[in-house]
Amino acid sequence: MTDDSLILYEEETQQIDALISKMLKAAEAKCGLLVDKDGHLITRQGFTNMLDTTALAALLAGSFASTKEIAKLVGEPEFSVLFHQGKKDHIHMSLVGERSILVVIFDDRTTIGMVRLYAKETAIELAKVFEKVTNGSRDKTKPGVSSNFANEAQDRLDDIFQD
Repeated sequence: MTDDSLILYEEETQQIDALISKMLKAAEAKCGLLVDKDGHLITRQGFTNMLDTTALAALLAGSFASTKEIAKLVGEPEFSVLFHQGKKDHIHMSLVGERSILVVIFDDRTTIGMVRLYAKETAIELAKVFEKVTNGSRDKTKPGVSSNFANEAQDRLDDIFQD
């Protein structure tokens, strides 16, 4: 069993928030969410006070999962972009790497083309942040935390339970 958990430090979260905020401003969109494929909300930016972002994150991830199965039925491995058009608000979703979904909610003050353009650029930048996190190129030793913490904890637990 592989460990697919992703641990983000405050520095990465701030980078992600800044990238999403920049995209929202450039695209003139209402709000943006970053959701993992399991439906957990990673972060949100913009006007989200009136939204149940936790439920929305789970439903959007479910939408992406069901669409992946539809893609397989038509011979595609996956659709990387989804668009839902409403009367007032619209939702653009795009994959970021292998494990997250960038969601942009916007209205008629902007166009789908603008949203697609800036979402694509942002997804590329977000993928770079996630690449640093997952391949270990960031500084894993935070103040007060041993870099071998997990191994030391496991050794202590083994000592305790072997008695």
